[in-house]
Amino acid sequence: MEQLKPSAANSFPLDRAATVYGDTPSVIYNQTTFTWSHTRRRCLQLASALTSLGIRRGHVVSVVAPNIPAMYELHFAVPFAGAVLNNINTRLDARTVSVILRHASSTLVFVDCASRDLVLQALSLFPENSQRPILILITDDTVEKTSPSVDFMDTYEGLVSKGDPSFEWVRPNNEWDPMILNYTSGTTSSPKGVVHCHRGIFIVTLDSLIDWAVPKNPIFLWTLPLFHANGWSFPWGIAAVGGTNICVRKFDAEIVYSLIKRHHVTHMCGAPVVLNMLTNSPDNKPLENPVQILTAGSPPPAPVLFRTEALGFVVSHGYGLTETAGLVVSCAWKEKWNRVPATERARLKSRQGVRTVGMAEVKVVGPTGESVKRDGVSVGEIVMRGGCIMLGYLKDPEGTASCLKNGWFYTGDVGVMHEDGYLEIKDRSKDVIISGGENLSSVEVESVLYGHPAVNEAAVVARPDEYWGETPCAFVNLKTGLKKKPTENDIIQYCRENMPRYMVPKTVIFRDELPKTSTGKIQKFLLRQIAKDMDPIQSRM
Repeated sequence: MEQLKPSAANSFPLDRAATVYGDTPSVIYNQTTFTWSHTRRRCLQLASALTSLGIRRGHVVSVVAPNIPAMYELHFAVPFAGAVLNNINTRLDARTVSVILRHASSTLVFVDCASRDLVLQALSLFPENSQRPILILITDDTVEKTSPSVDFMDTYEGLVSKGDPSFEWVRPNNEWDPMILNYTSGTTSSPKGVVHCHRGIFIVTLDSLIDWAVPKNPIFLWTLPLFHANGWSFPWGIAAVGGTNICVRKFDAEIVYSLIKRHHVTHMCGAPVVLNMLTNSPDNKPLENPVQILTAGSPPPAPVLFRTEALGFVVSHGYGLTETAGLVVSCAWKEKWNRVPATERARLKSRQGVRTVGMAEVKVVGPTGESVKRDGVSVGEIVMRGGCIMLGYLKDPEGTASCLKNGWFYTGDVGVMHEDGYLEIKDRSKDVIISGGENLSSVEVESVLYGHPAVNEAAVVARPDEYWGETPCAFVNLKTGLKKKPTENDIIQYCRENMPRYMVPKTVIFRDELPKTSTGKIQKFLLRQIAKDMDPIQSRM
């Protein structure tokens, strides 16, 4: 493999997009519209300007920005300069951003104007005499009129204007060269730096287009954060099919519905929390035309899928991790399932599904590595292997060795395999609740809670119990505008009527908001700590 040489076959599709779709809109943001010819030129100019600043092959260039045109362009411009792109979650606190910048050894950071104070505070936490990255400010007059201070070397547009549009971009020496550095969401532990190569990104990009059956010239609305696993690798995919990227700075259901109507959006992505927000919005009138929406990130409750499709969205469901750079398992739909009741369709679609064509193998294994029975009951850890699995964790050989072993990537997710070969996630390994010797899936309990008409969001974790060891503790966020709010006993009674008794939460805690990552994943490790700090329940049979 080390003898392979880079070629057009493993390069970016942007040149093709500019040739075939040169006059087609590439990016739309508020009143700004670029064509693919414009985007190609701007990306080459920016790559040229980066090299003039001393950015070289293998340097890490970080970005702290939302879904704006600059963020999209940087997915091409940074690799064009031979550098490694590192997108940073805009919702992180300054301490975590500081840790990431130091761990990544970032040479340069592009900073959106809305995140300026966050990044400057993060840099103030650097040790004295440590090397600090170059800062480039991304201005946006729709947010505030800003100009770079002494902390910033230049603005984004200033840098673009200084570049050479005929720049010969820096091709990788080898398809295994690092291209992307992403940090995990930190839902279960401290973020880890995931490194992906050009080969892996190319594979997952084409794989995602094929699996979702994305046609030419889609209108793609960016409701999925680009800083989350590079938007599941769709920045490059949408370029490959000459699509139009509708950028939106902040997710808002009202704005999303207006953009869908104005631009005739055909495709969008988002975690289940996005689906939940769309269905609970007062603007949730049925769509004039169907919109394909791909969801992943956490197991979607069947009631949420049912409500989303009732509005006219066509939901596809997949599964992937930061370590896979995109979705590598999908609930491949069967025509015969269209003839079953809508609630059953939603249940079937809530399963993660089967491997995509780009993955070699996905299975669920027991403690000794044997495949579990295909009975939908026997649980095990989900393992996989394929061309888009990460190279490893940056500066963490022990962490890499613990999950890349025996020829497999061990995900840490717990699931079952159904008789028809479809995978279903039951929990993260740390989220399984062991009560009286029974392994309870917090995901199953949450799915029932989402069926309650007053529940907006729900998360279930373990609470210490003197008799059972631990029992389910439900954190619930209620819908707004309720005439009568349910009590803890009301929620528990509802659960008793809809699930086995041993799964019923013994504790229900109402909260105005549940802690989440930027991608909508509920941070259960924070809720687990809250439940752990509570006095143990003194329950009996």
